[in-house]
Amino acid sequence: MLVAAAVCPCPPLLVPEVAAGAAPELAAARAACTDALGVLAASRPDLLVVVGPAEESGRGLFPEGAPGSFRGFGVDLDVRLGRGASPAGSPERPLPPSLAVAAWLLERTGWSDAPVEGLGVGEPLEVERCVQAGAGITARADRVALLVMGDASACRTLKAPGYLDERAAGFDAEVARALGTADLAALKALDAELAYELKVSGRAPWQVLAGAAEGADLGGALLYEDAPYGVGYLVAAWS
Repeated sequence: MLVAAAVCPCPPLLVPEVAAGAAPELAAARAACTDALGVLAASRPDLLVVVGPAEESGRGLFPEGAPGSFRGFGVDLDVRLGRGASPAGSPERPLPPSLAVAAWLLERTGWSDAPVEGLGVGEPLEVERCVQAGAGITARADRVALLVMGDASACRTLKAPGYLDERAAGFDAEVARALGTADLAALKALDAELAYELKVSGRAPWQVLAGAAEGADLGGALLYEDAPYGVGYLVAAWS
């Protein structure tokens, strides 16, 4: 059963070493992520599952201890998912960037409350399969918590990665409302094609969350909403 969830953005710029001189610009987002992870810890889960967007090579399950790195972003910084080492004999498949950011957040907050597993999901994953994946996650332990990584649109300003799209602000506002109120139906109803056009990375992970939360009767709170660099970043906590 899902007992809590935290939703966080996943730009590598969230890591101060990657952001360098621009690090203060996301200080409020980092603080909100810390608060959201505190909700997860307070729920005393038996298992924490981290869900984030991934390219094809990063899709699938990752065990506790899976390695990640920010070397591709010019920073000599390595992380591992959770506190354990990879199981003996298992291949050291690197975490996709979204899960590496999650691993950094967990390390930063000193997570030691439950074992951690990762799930990388592809942007094209249909809503039905996202919901099924979420339901499967909750069957893995009696008390499951989710850390859900993903960004909203990347088209909020002229200088945004996807340039300005007038539809982006409305899409992001609906996502913020749905995450802030734990509106499962609204999350499931997100338009996958529009999300793709707006360069939204969080659509599939959010719909995995919606599937996991069925029947859990959780309430939501929006802790952060902004669009620095023209990209929508949202932080929410469900409990």
